[in-house]
Amino acid sequence: MKSDNLEASFASGINPLVQDFLTRDAASVAGVEKLRFYPLVVESGTGTILTEPGGRKLLDFSSSWTAGGLGYGNPTVTKAIIEAATNPPGFGGISAIHPDLIKFAELLISIVPGESDRRVYIGVTGSDANDVVLRACKVNTGKSRVITFENSYHGGVGFAMGVSGVHVGTNATAADGAVFIPYPDPFRPHLGNITDSVADSLQRIKSEFEVGDVACLIMEPIQSDGGLIVPPAGFIKAVANLCKDFDVLFICDEVKVGLGRTGMLHAFQRDDVVPDIVTFGKMLGGGLPLSAAVGPARILDGPVGSALLTAAGNPICVAAGIAALEVIVSQDLSNQAEKAGKKLRKIFSEKVIELDISDVVGDVRGHGLAIGIDLVTDPDSKNRNSELARKSVYRAWELGVVIYYVGTNVLEITPPLTIQDHEIEQGIGLIAQAIADAKAGLVTDEMVAAFTGW
Repeated sequence: MKSDNLEASFASGINPLVQDFLTRDAASVAGVEKLRFYPLVVESGTGTILTEPGGRKLLDFSSSWTAGGLGYGNPTVTKAIIEAATNPPGFGGISAIHPDLIKFAELLISIVPGESDRRVYIGVTGSDANDVVLRACKVNTGKSRVITFENSYHGGVGFAMGVSGVHVGTNATAADGAVFIPYPDPFRPHLGNITDSVADSLQRIKSEFEVGDVACLIMEPIQSDGGLIVPPAGFIKAVANLCKDFDVLFICDEVKVGLGRTGMLHAFQRDDVVPDIVTFGKMLGGGLPLSAAVGPARILDGPVGSALLTAAGNPICVAAGIAALEVIVSQDLSNQAEKAGKKLRKIFSEKVIELDISDVVGDVRGHGLAIGIDLVTDPDSKNRNSELARKSVYRAWELGVVIYYVGTNVLEITPPLTIQDHEIEQGIGLIAQAIADAKAGLVTDEMVAAFTGW
């Protein structure tokens, strides 16, 4: 959303109000929790709009890495938070029961398909949900190995970090017993063509299962942080069938793309799959820290007290979670996401031709409002254009749109599911313009030098 004084704001550099916060941030907030792409400072948000100090408005096409998937200040969620905070029955769920804790668990069980005797782990982030279920699978099966995928992301702490391919080899070591399998990428198949690549990945999984001692397999239905990779239709089902054949627990990580984002309530439903365990986070809390895992009682009921977070299941976050789920289901946001995603892709395709950027846009993929724009150096080689991605997201911020990149070169488009048609038209037009401007050299190396990105 371009402000009237945008040119004036950038003619003299970064807004002084923004610069003050940047300086204070550098002197106080730990770098281990920073993933910065440009000098973004935000004072407030409403719907799809974020406001910087000084009043400049931006369209958020990331929704805070999907945590803000219902938009900012959603009235239903806000009302629930206020009511829960006014007279809270304590501030945790590990040693005391409160009604909303049970209601939240029952609601999740009712909307997630699976076997009859299930339990819900309630946590704080997707990272702890994945970490807990992975450890529970190992303990309760008595098996030590975990099958995961290259370039996957399942968490930033603990065992979950050690089975996350994007972390292993950079800022983490592989967890004991973790085995990494290639995730089939139709745009860049690891064996030259997607048919052979799928067969290879499935054979590798089968071979590991035949070796034995495998507690579980964990996968994302869309590999988000690895580059918004959408596996070929039927691959998830084939993986799930292998797990069933070898009695290996199948965990589907829906933390980032679940709860309506892909055009279905659960992303795994696109392959007609029912996982043994499903994990959730990000949008689940309507913007507050809340995660969950739904799975068999035989896995999640013990050992008792082996996953303790004092604030987990607190009444404020759980109330927000109940409200968020009710909004997603009652407003049929999955259907809205499907329609919005089709509109977004159509407009972007038209802009690619209009702005003459087809030579650097190698692929546009995804489902619903989980869309990746794969930037390349040229269409024939499909080489990743990481520099262009880095400069495109910076330029998008200058133009008034918040997006980030994943997989080093893929612009991740994940706006709130409540986005309006006129916001789609405006925002995707500015994103296309940002790519064209970055390609034309409007963003210099010096401008992005301070931002390490992903």
